[in-house]
Amino acid sequence: MILGRIVGTVVSTRKDVRLEGKKLLIVKPISPEGADESGYLIAVDTVDSGFRETVLVVTGSSARNAAECKDRPVDAAIVGIVAEVNLDALHEAELAAARKK
Repeated sequence: MILGRIVGTVVSTRKDVRLEGKKLLIVKPISPEGADESGYLIAVDTVDSGFRETVLVVTGSSARNAAECKDRPVDAAIVGIVAEVNLDALHEAELAAARKK
């Protein structure tokens, strides 16, 4: 799974009929702390997420098995809206040390 933030939408005037009515969103991968990572994904929204929300994205066969994506030409699907991300104390300390370097 990929942790990401919704940063935009994609509007398509013509697309595969199996994608009609599906919302396509641009997702920016982020770290658990919320920092942007490289790249972008275009994903089908299965959970009615909105702009700037933190979401969980699955890709490949997992995306094709997501709700509303079965038998559709989908490579990435938004399957969850994230309320909170918590790291254990050990990882928090490692991140703090890495930031100081």
